[in-house]
Amino acid sequence: MRTALALFLLLHGLAHLPGFLVPWRLLESDDLPYDTKLLGGRWDAGDAGIRVIGVLWLLQALTFVAVAWFVFRGEPDWPLFVGVASLESLVLSVLGWPASRIGVWINAALLAALAAGAALG
Repeated sequence: MRTALALFLLLHGLAHLPGFLVPWRLLESDDLPYDTKLLGGRWDAGDAGIRVIGVLWLLQALTFVAVAWFVFRGEPDWPLFVGVASLESLVLSVLGWPASRIGVWINAALLAALAAGAALG
């Protein structure tokens, strides 16, 4: 089960890469067009601002890769790492709404599973 979770977290981390690649114009996609607006178009971060956000997406991708490794190795504090990474990812997903709406649900599910696991002891 731990290996499956680690693989899921690794894939979730890789899913963050378009958040870096598109703002830096390293990837062009009809599904994810270049846009400087965040929060569903409510805030225009500008070209420089969206690149900063892009770097945060890249760092989040790397964070999930590291967290996947911690889970795979069975590090004792892996639930804490998953929780922190999921919260950070949730913030980025909300900023990138609606393009990153699936990330909101995935992160919410991860956090709910962690909370349920903690409640069960």
